[in-house]
Amino acid sequence: MIRAVLWDVDGTLAETERDGHLRAFNRAFEARGVPWRWSTQYYGELLAVPGGYERLMHDMRSREQAPAGARERAALARELHRLKNEHYAAIVRSGELPLRAGVAELLAECVGAGVRMGIVTTTSRGNVEALLGYHLGRHWAAHFGAVVSAAEAPRKKPDPQAYRVALAALQIAGEECAAIEDAPAGVLASIAAGVPVIVTRSQYFSAAHVPGARARGPSLGSVQGWTPAAACGGDRIGLKQIAAWCA
Repeated sequence: MIRAVLWDVDGTLAETERDGHLRAFNRAFEARGVPWRWSTQYYGELLAVPGGYERLMHDMRSREQAPAGARERAALARELHRLKNEHYAAIVRSGELPLRAGVAELLAECVGAGVRMGIVTTTSRGNVEALLGYHLGRHWAAHFGAVVSAAEAPRKKPDPQAYRVALAALQIAGEECAAIEDAPAGVLASIAAGVPVIVTRSQYFSAAHVPGARARGPSLGSVQGWTPAAACGGDRIGLKQIAAWCA
């Protein structure tokens, strides 16, 4: 049996990108009086740029309405990113961001089996607290031996920094864990840190090429559609199946 499960957040625990962050960015633009909005398709393209602040800076380079100077653009991006995080937290509190299928069950299975867990993300700590606080309660962090966010690992995935920080906090070797990711950048980060990775495809990365993953499938809530095929029985992906893929 694996000794730890390391969870990505955005797109993995919940479909946060389209249903949370995109909506929050557009609400921040409106609140700040910024004369542009991001479409669902365009935001998918922006996801190639890791980090919300970085996406804002990238986008403003091609916006005629953006401030002309780099310093002014950076100040606007910081303000918009702050507002976005506030709107994201409000969206979570409204109950509009459910956990993905099979996530709650696997979280509970890990707790019951004594398998340690970690959060490994480069989103902000506030965003993690908003999502998991809503779904797991205010003592959510007690379920995780390591919580690594942008504060602890400022270098964005595919840099392996976040995984290396989590492994050090858990005092465990990469090969004793399984990572759960949804996007190529996260897969590259986990592999670079020596952690075998399982991919649950999210809305924005449903067709992404993810070489190196031990298994790829549509959802932890179903045994159908996985490559390699799920072969350990049951109607969802559990610890036994994840351990078999990682062996």
